[in-house]
Amino acid sequence: MEFEVVIGLEVHVQLNTKTKMFCSCPTSFADEPNKNTCPTCLALPGALPVINEEAVKKAMMFGWATEATINKKSIFNRKNYFYPDLPKGYQISQFEIPIVERGRLFIDLEDGSKKEIGITRAHLEEDAGKNIHEGSISKVDLNRAGTPLLEIVSEPDIRSSDEAVAYLKKLHAIVRYLDISDANMQEGSFRCDANVSIRPKGDEKLYTRVEIKNLNSFRFIQRAIEYEVQRQIEAWEDGVYDQEVVQETRLFDTQKGVTRSMRGKEESADYRYFPDPDLLPLVIPDEFFEQTRDIPELPDQKKDRFIEEFGIKPYDAALIASSKETARYFEQMMQRGISAKNAVTWLTVELAARLNKAGIDIENSPVDSATLAKLIARIEDKTISAKAAKDVLDYLMEHRVDVDQAIDELGLKQISDSGAIEAMIDQILQANEDKVAEYKAGKEKLFGFFVGQVMKASKGKADPKLVNELLRKKLS
Repeated sequence: MEFEVVIGLEVHVQLNTKTKMFCSCPTSFADEPNKNTCPTCLALPGALPVINEEAVKKAMMFGWATEATINKKSIFNRKNYFYPDLPKGYQISQFEIPIVERGRLFIDLEDGSKKEIGITRAHLEEDAGKNIHEGSISKVDLNRAGTPLLEIVSEPDIRSSDEAVAYLKKLHAIVRYLDISDANMQEGSFRCDANVSIRPKGDEKLYTRVEIKNLNSFRFIQRAIEYEVQRQIEAWEDGVYDQEVVQETRLFDTQKGVTRSMRGKEESADYRYFPDPDLLPLVIPDEFFEQTRDIPELPDQKKDRFIEEFGIKPYDAALIASSKETARYFEQMMQRGISAKNAVTWLTVELAARLNKAGIDIENSPVDSATLAKLIARIEDKTISAKAAKDVLDYLMEHRVDVDQAIDELGLKQISDSGAIEAMIDQILQANEDKVAEYKAGKEKLFGFFVGQVMKASKGKADPKLVNELLRKKLS
């Protein structure tokens, strides 16, 4: 039997506001435990919440970016559950009327086509604190409690782990472009819960879904979904689907690559939602509503512009535009008047490989955009060869010097003097008269031998194009 995978994702995006969702405590990461707290986020009696205007603005910007409906009136609810890192005993969230609903984004598939993924809703809520487990002791840090979250819930439109990762990467890029979150997965400001189920191909029914909780890297998300899909398929084929696949929350064991049962999955009724009596409905004034429409160029728009403006391939444009920092780096390079084709190659292949090997992101690259553009310019004006430029780039990764200084220090300046190259060619042809005769008799493969000898004599510094031209002229 063939199966179809059905996936819906819930993504929690920590908004980069200076203060928390309902109080004025700072949201800075990695401060001393429980330093950033007050009577409101500690839920002391009599403390009242006040809505963070900046968080509302950032949620609305996300709504515009995903072509969603933005509700001018939304309601905050109490979501009741008990956990040590939730000091109130409830979370302030949105339930019936979220601020954003019915949005969409597009992902690129391997065959070059696009697929629309629906966004059911994006609602504002407050984050919980953090439990720290040390042996038999557990500690609670409430610095994070009350930090603004935007929970983005997709439609169950995703059909594979690859599509899930593509959706998450697009979402990650959008929130970074909008500058509403740093979306740092390691620090937990962009984390995902995956709802996974299977069904026989052609069946429209939705079967039991399992939620995999708190996934914080694209690689782990992909591995967790793939394991869970295989587990459910095997249960179906073994005739134990109803016993093995139940509605529950599971955790992904990153060491063993398996999902494990955590607890039964709650339904909305279990949380006993009701409107928060301390908060009036959120009503957006018309002027504020219009102000939030002004959003920056997004990844898809930037990709299309790169294709049209610079004539680069769609794949390359998508790769560069997928990262706000890489796109900015590329645009800064193009302001230096170099070829777009060379800029793409040296950015996405040569520099990217070296940064990846060193474990450095492009924001902290030791070679900035002006330096890489100048290196490409030296290839284009024939000061150095493309092969030599790789050695120069290696040198620049380790030394903070000018490109021309690096070329001089390495002695890699290309010989473009036709007279000097002709003299080398004459010497090589005289030393290999037998091979010249063979070449003229029809053994044209020897041409490569002559090119190699000239490059060797010049220690790789001769302009390869000029070498080819002069050799053909001499041998004809």
